[in-house]
Amino acid sequence: METIYTAAHRAGLLQVCTWQPADGLPGQTHPVGFSCPDATLLDGLASSTEYAMTFPASAFMGLAPRESVQIAGVTYLVREVVAVGDGSERRARLSKV
Repeated sequence: METIYTAAHRAGLLQVCTWQPADGLPGQTHPVGFSCPDATLLDGLASSTEYAMTFPASAFMGLAPRESVQIAGVTYLVREVVAVGDGSERRARLSKV
């Protein structure tokens, strides 16, 4: 999975994400897939944005809900982290702070 993310980063398809663990361990920076698709709610009367990032399972080991990450200079709060597919990739749902 790391090879795929490395190639995607070289092609300019990923964003750089920085995480400073709450337990005082050194911060980590890795390229991640980042999405913020617009969703329409209430039959078009309102819109919502779901922020999410995907990354290899070997990156951001220990990332947990209620921790914050920075992507493109914007801070996001992690809402949940789940395994994707065979577990070699993770998806974190985010809220913009």
